[in-house]
Parts: sequence; C-alpha cells; structure tokens
Amino acid sequence: MRIAFCCTDTPPEPWLQGLRAALPTVTVEIWQPGAAAADYAVVWAPPQRFLDEQPGLKAMFNIGAGVDALLRLRVPPQTAVVRLDDAGMSVQMAEYVCHAVIRHFREFDAYEADVAQGKWSYRKPRLRQNFPVGVMGLGVLGQRVAQALQGFEFPVCGWSRSPRTLHGVQCHAGPAQFDDFLAATRILVCLLPLTTETRDIMRYDTLSRLRPGSYVINVARGAHLVDEDLIALVDSGHLVGATLDVFRTEPLPAAHPFWKHPRITVTPHTSARTLREESIAQIAGKIKALQNGAPISSLAGVVDPKKGY
Repeated sequence: MRIAFCCTDTPPEPWLQGLRAALPTVTVEIWQPGAAAADYAVVWAPPQRFLDEQPGLKAMFNIGAGVDALLRLRVPPQTAVVRLDDAGMSVQMAEYVCHAVIRHFREFDAYEADVAQGKWSYRKPRLRQNFPVGVMGLGVLGQRVAQALQGFEFPVCGWSRSPRTLHGVQCHAGPAQFDDFLAATRILVCLLPLTTETRDIMRYDTLSRLRPGSYVINVARGAHLVDEDLIALVDSGHLVGATLDVFRTEPLPAAHPFWKHPRITVTPHTSARTLREESIAQIAGKIKALQNGAPISSLAGVVDPKKGY
C-alpha cells in the first residue's frame, strides 16, 4: 500500500516520520510529478496536477477541518475526501471563542485602553442574560464552543443547515429560522463551513438583524464576511466591534482597515491550529479501518461534495 503526501507550505519530514511510525508496513512518500500511483493521500492545498495524476486514490485525508479550497479542484469521482473531525482543534477553538466573548462581555478591551492611558477606571458589571451568544455552525467545533460557553453561564443559541438538538442550546435550522436566530443573538460566532450558500452570509442586511450593540466573532473563513459591511455597521454604532481570526486574503494586507480600526481585534488565523501528532493518529486509524474492510461511509469526517462539508 502506498500513501502520497502532498501538503503545500507544510514541512514534510515530521509528517512522514509520524505516518511511517504509525503505519510501518505502508510506503509513505512525498508526491512528485510522475510519481507512482498511490492508494491514499494526505493533502493540504494540493495542485490540480496531483489529482489528475492520481485518479485511482481511494481517499484523500485533508490535514484541516476546512475543505472548501480542496473541493474547488476536480476531484476524481471515486475518491473520498476526509477532513479532520477534531484532532485537538475543538478545545483550542473553545478557548479562543470564550476568550473573545469574555473579553468583550467583561469590557477588558476598554480596561486595557484605560490602563494604556494611566487611568484607573470602573465599569458596572453587566448581566450575562443580556448577552446571548449565537453560534452559526453546529458541527464538532461549534458544539464544543456552545458547550464551553454554557460553562460560563451565557445563554446560547445555535443555527445550522439541518436540525440539531443540543442540551441547553436553543437550536435553529435552515433559512426559515435564520432571522429568528439573528434576532436572538447579541454576540455572533461564525463556525460555518464555507459553501456557496454560506459565502458572504455576514453582510449588511444579515448583520443588521442582530440586536443593536451586537458583537461579531469570525473563526471560520474570511469569505463568510463582507469586510466593508462590517466596518460600516461598527462605525454606525449598530455593532460595537468584532474579533476576527480569518480573512479573505491571508496574510491580511498591510493597508487593510481592519489593522487600525479601534473596535476590531485581529489575530493571524490562530484560533485552532492543526496538531500534528493527534492528526497523524486520526488519519492512521482511519486508514487501518479501511484496510480492515470498513466502508468509507463509516468514517468520521467524510465530506459530502454536494453540501461542501
């Protein structure tokens, strides 16, 4: 059995060593043009040539949760695309979102600004019930975030494409319930997969349906958000600010207004990083299951190309 490793901008040696140790009877090689046919592939942003030269792949394992860039390529019809379903990312995402929510709710950003000016200030404590958090996207990461927020006693509502039932979460589903979800939200967290339907989902008309004084946190994909619409709504006062970890162009261009906007916090796509050891263990476990006769459909993280996740 042969595995091709084709991961752009990823140091290959640690991955190769880990995969070879986890699958000692398997040949694991870096893909080069003209390489021998492989049974499986471990990929991140592979070129189209790789897919064209490897039409017999049984499955491609993407070393990340997002597969939107991969699905824009021509994937052989018989090749299953499998994404990481956690691999240590969900706890990181929960940490990041809870930090951003609490920083806003407790007004730590305002305290930081005061301290920078040498001011000893006081702000009246706010009530959590007045700051319901709405989580868009209730997959593995979204569910972990919603659970973590409940631990801090924030009211939590959620929205997803298909109906979900989560303990303690007011769940909404589909286009028919989207407006109700937005109206119930004061802190909006985007954890959606990027699809044709979700691209630009955070734009002027949708963000305007949030409660006045709302806050936006985007940790999904930059293309979910229309940048100029967010800035316009923050400048108008309808939104009080945002924390953004993902952007349409990365790295964020030096001239982009997000850098210097006083009410927008920027981080460099670091909310949930791929953890190599956990990812290798997950991928190796799935390959072993397939080799032992498990059907592809039984694996966690298999992507439905029609849905885009």
